[in-house]
Amino acid sequence: PAGLSAYVAVSQLLGLTLLGTAGAWLGRYRGGVAWHGHLQFNVHPLCMVLGMVFLQGDALLVYRVFRHEAKRSTKALHALLHGLALLVALVGIIAVFESHRSKGIPDMYSLHSWCGMAAFVLYLLQWLLGCGFFLLPGASFSLRSRYKPQHVFFGIALFALSITACLLGITEMLLFNISDSYSRFVPEGVLANTLGVLLVAFGLVVGYVLTRDDWKRPPLAEELALSMDFKTLTEGESPGGGS
Repeated sequence: PAGLSAYVAVSQLLGLTLLGTAGAWLGRYRGGVAWHGHLQFNVHPLCMVLGMVFLQGDALLVYRVFRHEAKRSTKALHALLHGLALLVALVGIIAVFESHRSKGIPDMYSLHSWCGMAAFVLYLLQWLLGCGFFLLPGASFSLRSRYKPQHVFFGIALFALSITACLLGITEMLLFNISDSYSRFVPEGVLANTLGVLLVAFGLVVGYVLTRDDWKRPPLAEELALSMDFKTLTEGESPGGGS
């Protein structure tokens, strides 16, 4: 469809830019990234931006980008990208808990941590339910049809919640590290704020692509036939609607 490729390209450009900006912030002003030692904490923001924002956003775009491939392959790629996002995010969560433990910092007291953990747990649940309903055999046609609107809604909602958690985390890091100079527009504050703007821009572009009805993936002819066969097998109905 007209305009879809341009918006997808813009989303990827924004995504790569925000990853580069996150890396530049952590490398230039926070000392870099390491799994052991005082730099372990920095693994957390990098992994959350990569997993819970960039990879999650790309997983949501799969059905818009791969419009003529087999539905089964598209589903598998959609689930794979979400699974990879969860794995990367899990590494980030482990890093922050280990970092807090080594420094004697309490866990799960801030609004950022509440929103972030809620996003991760609900995202994991969404992934498991999605695999169970749509990727693995067993769920009936009517059950899939009833669950699909909830799956789509919570997919977009969790993407928005993930971006919100990242914005809260950026603000929290700035207030912890440069609270005395933040209001004077120091370079680190400006760079981190730019990262926040890029996160919002990426979310808006992905959200726009996902909510354009005329950009939805049209079902292929063979998919319609398979859908009717699946309905007949699971619901006991004939393709013509009779019982």
